[in-house]
Amino acid sequence: MRQDTTLRVLDIIPGTSVDGPGLRTSIYFAGCAHKCPGCHNPQSWDFTAGREMSIEEIIREVDRHGFNVTFSGGDPIYQLASLAPLAEAIREKGYTIWCYTGFRYEELMSMPEIYRLLQHIEVVVDGPFVESRKDLTLLFRGSANQRAIDVAASMKGDIHLWQPSF
Repeated sequence: MRQDTTLRVLDIIPGTSVDGPGLRTSIYFAGCAHKCPGCHNPQSWDFTAGREMSIEEIIREVDRHGFNVTFSGGDPIYQLASLAPLAEAIREKGYTIWCYTGFRYEELMSMPEIYRLLQHIEVVVDGPFVESRKDLTLLFRGSANQRAIDVAASMKGDIHLWQPSF
């Protein structure tokens, strides 16, 4: 697998509370081919948007704020070759990671490179945003088809949904 040391980042938002439990540093990656109708972030679809950032630059920004981390976008999975080493470095620092993707978990599991990433991810929020299933009452999800998946439990076989502990 090719490994890059840079990622295309749209923005890094520290102290957000909408992309997982507690205050988090959300990293919004550029590029998404899902192009879900009604997407709240269509400017993230452009794979050339934002700027290149090294893994080291991103880690410095995460450390500067000290919050757990969320990968969002766009769809971070399109940058998998660099995302896995970034996740590894973030976890080595002691932070937890959530990852949002328009791919279904079952699709992810067919990607051989995904295992290197998933071993560092606490929760994957999967599936495309479906405008007709939009539900503002859902915790950390935009539409009812999306799932918050407990990765460690799900890697053992069946899919296990994340259960809030608060």
